[in-house]
Order: sequence, then C-alpha cells, then structure tokens
Amino acid sequence: MPLNKNKLFVALLLALFCSPLFAQQSGEQMASYYYQNKEYDKAIELYEPLYNNTQSQFYYQMLYACYTETQQWKEAEKLVEKRIKKQQRDLTLYVDLGKIYLNRGDKKKAEKQFAAAIDKLGRDTKQTTDLALAFENAGRFDFATATYLKARENLQSDYLYVMELATLYGKAGDYEKMMGEYFNLLDKQPGNMGSIQLALSRSLNESSSNELADGLRRTLISRIRQNPDNRSYLEMMIWFSLQQKDFDFALTQALAVDARFPDLGGEQVMRVAKIAQNNEDWATADKAYRHLIAKGKEHPLYFESRVGLLDVGYRRISKNYAVDPKSLASLMAEYEAAIEELGKNERTIPLMRNYSHLLAYSESSVSTDNLQRAADLLQDIIEMPRIPTGTLAEVKLELGDLLLFAGEIWDASLLYSQVEKANKNDLMGAMAKFKNAMLSYYNKDFQWAKSQLDVLRASTSKLIANDAMQLSLLISDNMEEDSTYDMLELYAAADLMIYQGKLDSAWVLLDDITHRTLDHPLFDEILVQKARIRMRQGRYGEADTLLQFVVDHYGSDILADDALFMLAELNEQKLNNPQRAQECYEKLVIDYPSSLFVDRARKRLSRTANPL
Repeated sequence: MPLNKNKLFVALLLALFCSPLFAQQSGEQMASYYYQNKEYDKAIELYEPLYNNTQSQFYYQMLYACYTETQQWKEAEKLVEKRIKKQQRDLTLYVDLGKIYLNRGDKKKAEKQFAAAIDKLGRDTKQTTDLALAFENAGRFDFATATYLKARENLQSDYLYVMELATLYGKAGDYEKMMGEYFNLLDKQPGNMGSIQLALSRSLNESSSNELADGLRRTLISRIRQNPDNRSYLEMMIWFSLQQKDFDFALTQALAVDARFPDLGGEQVMRVAKIAQNNEDWATADKAYRHLIAKGKEHPLYFESRVGLLDVGYRRISKNYAVDPKSLASLMAEYEAAIEELGKNERTIPLMRNYSHLLAYSESSVSTDNLQRAADLLQDIIEMPRIPTGTLAEVKLELGDLLLFAGEIWDASLLYSQVEKANKNDLMGAMAKFKNAMLSYYNKDFQWAKSQLDVLRASTSKLIANDAMQLSLLISDNMEEDSTYDMLELYAAADLMIYQGKLDSAWVLLDDITHRTLDHPLFDEILVQKARIRMRQGRYGEADTLLQFVVDHYGSDILADDALFMLAELNEQKLNNPQRAQECYEKLVIDYPSSLFVDRARKRLSRTANPL
C-alpha cells in the first residue's frame, strides 16, 4: 500500500511541474499557427503572456512583428522601450524603435534612434555586426556603413570590416569608395588578393550595368600610374582583363609583370596564354607562348610552352574548313622538330596524337605513307608502359578512326570492340559502342545500328546521347518512309565518303538522292552535308547559302540548331561578318534553348559583339 501512495505522489509531482511547460509549448504552437495564417490579433493574445513570462528574444521578435503587422505602433513602442531598459547592450532595439517611428512618418525621430545606437557602440565585434545587420535588414545602408566606421574608430584600425563596407558601398553605387576599401586592404595585406577578387567577381556578375567595371578599370589604371612597380595592382589588372575577356590587354600587363618581376618565372604570362587558348583567342595565346619559349630551353616553362604553342597551331587548323597547304606544311614541320627534340614519352603524348591527326586527315597531306606514319605514332603511344587507362582507350579509338578512314573497316571495328569491352561502364565504353554503331550504319546494317543507338540515347554523356539520338532518328525516319532503304544506303555511303575525305564523290551521291525524288526526309541532312563539303573545299559563300536555306526552311527539324551554329561560326571565322554571326548566336540561344550549342553560343556572343 505505501508503494502505491509513493507512485501517486510522483505522478502528481510530475503533473505539477510539467503542466506549465506543456501549456507553454502548446501556446507557442497555437501562436505560431495564428501568425502563419495572418491571424495576428489571436497570435498577440498568446505571445504577450509567453513573452511576459520568459522575456525570450524569440517571443519578443514575434510579438514585435505582430504589433507592426497590425499597425499597433503604441504597443510596439512600449514593448521596445521596456526591453531597452532591460537589455541595454542590445543596440538592435534602437533600430526596431526607429522603424516604428518611420512607419508613423517621423523620419527625424527615427534617425535620432539610429544615431543613438551608433553612439552607444563599444568595442564588441558581435554587437557591431548585429547592429550593422539590423540596419541592412531595415534597408538603411548608410547607417550600416556608419556602424562599421564607428567600430573602426573605437578599435583604432582602418582595416577592419573591409569586405562588409565595400559591399555596402557597392549596393549604394559608390564604386569609388568600394574600390578604395579593397585597394587599401590590398596595400596593407596583399595576401587577401584572392578574397578581393572573389568578392569583385561576384559584384561584377550581379551588376546590371557597366558602371562597376568602368569604375574598377579607372581605379586600376590610376593606381598603376601612381605606382608602376606595385605588383599587386598589375596582377589585379591582369585578373580584371581576363574577367572582361580582353586577353590582349591582359597579356600586355602580364608581360609588364614578367619584365619587372623576373623572379616570378613568367607564371602570369603562362596563365594568360592558357586562358586565351581556352577561349580560342589564338593570336594572344601564340604571342604568350612564344615569349616564354624565347627564354630558352632551361626555363621551367619551356616544355609546357612548346606543347602549348603547337596545340594552338593545331587548333587553328580546323577540320571543318579548307586548310592552307603552306600553313599545314609549316605546322607539321614544327611538330616533327618538337617530337625529335622532346622525344616520345608520356609528356609528349598530346604532341604525338595531334601530329598523327595532321598526317592522316588533312586532305593536302594524305598519302599511304602518311597514314602509316600516323598509325605508327598511335601504336607507339599504345605500347608505352605507364600510359593511363583513359588515355590508352582514347588512343585506341583514334587508331580505330584512322583505320576506318583508310577503309579497313573490320580492323577498326575490332579496336572499337576492345575498348568497349574494357570500359563497359564508363564514357570511353559508350563512345566505342557509338563508333561501332556508326560502322554498322556505314555498312548498311541499319536495324542493328539503330538498336545500339537506342541504348546509347540513355548515355550519361549528353554529347554521345545527342549524337546517338540524331543518327537513330535519321535511320528510323527513313526506314519508315522507304522500305527498300535505297536513299538511306546512298546517304550512308556519302556520309562515309565525307569522313574519308572523298568530297567530290560524296557530292555526286548526295545529288543523286535529290534527283531521284522531289521530296524526301533526308533533304535537310543532305543540305547540311553539302555545306560541310563546301566548307572543307573553301567555298564558303556556297556553304553559307546552303546553311541559311536549312535555317529558313527546316527550322523545326533536328538539324536546325546544328545548321545555325555552323552558320554563326562560318560568318565569324571565315566570312568576316561578326554582326551576322552574333545574330545567329542570339537566335540559337533564344529559339533553341535546349540545344547542346547554347553554352558555346553564349560564350561567343560577347566576343562577336566586341571583337578583340
């Protein structure tokens, strides 16, 4: 019996202590429910006792919000004034009070409270940050700025809160003061350059006008003139020029840094060279690499510059356009000399691969001897003992492509199959599978090719998936329209001839298809292929006409975005018509937003609008 009495006593005791807690939690939940549903008067009835009993910061904020939502300014004012007396170090309360006066139309009284908060500011960094943030949330960037400046005065340091102040000046459009903050810090602490560049990059990307960029340019030019040997300013100018894609000016500054600070070893010049190369500014990249090569073979960047310069030359010669025989011969001689000088090893694999491609595929250099030399170079790479697995797969695929080009179709298929088997679940395996499907298509085994392509349409690589989809649709569309496959067989044969460089023969076959029928689903593909032929023959005006016809008359077909991008590049690179190129890039971005060419088109837009 005593045991039962003890249990009852404990239960009553627990109920006594837990009921207020339960009531508080229940009240808070109901108050939150009313607030979320904008039933502020009901929320006030619950938040008032909760706040009075606990003096909680959270309940204060919720009650303050309810009063302001219902415009109960007198009650809100009493709430804040009472809390100020109890929480004298919480200067954000003065901001709350000032906001009440602003809502009542008393700006003078509001700003008096704001100023009072700043006057009471001590040396507490958290207090400073909280107050400045409260001003920012209230939209008063001027008082937020004054808060940080007062903290600097109190702590006797001109280099505190640089990032915060610069951001506030930027929001206010005072770019001169914004730059002053950044560059004063840079003078004191050059190690903060990365942080400053990151902050400026974010501001430049968010800016909707050119004012910030113009202000930064003026500031940099002014500071460099006043301090021509200040390395930090020069490096900032290089960074800014690269941000603006003004690669030629960036190189000018990098060369100045290299001349004044030879101990840096040309690292800024190399940086500009690589970025310019990645952005297809071949002239700037060429100049930068040649500058580094001129430093001599003992220079640590000699090897990388040698490889980079040759890669620029290689990428300048596009397989999509006619190649000048003299330029090609000169480039091939440079590759031969480089491989002779640097040797055949893991570091020169990029040189060997590019040179193999030049030997094999450039129409003016193709011969049985050159094809064999190209194959031998690739075989030398394959036989290297420490070649990475991914590189090995790539080179085997390239050798397979070379065998296909030479007409050795079954040997090419064997290599593709080897790569596919060894790389079943990765990108190289998918690429090998696609190449084998292409072989089946060339061999007119359309059903098998389509079955493989349909599998690849789910590939993780967007490029492979897109190519597989295009070829699969080409096959399926023409299998349905033409049960004998006659037209598709002719088209596949012409497609292979174009790959093998037999351009005139391919043109005859494509003409044969168009002469056999007045209308056929292949007509837009034929026009694009004819445009490719004319581009490789240097007959750019004819290519332009063909591509424009596709854009105008087949705008909803699958090759429309391909034709539009080809047309844009043709006008930019060969027809010297940047305005028309820009119009094509813009049309591609607007009319074909899901195209794989959209990202590249966006990058080209600024370049065609402001040619370097």
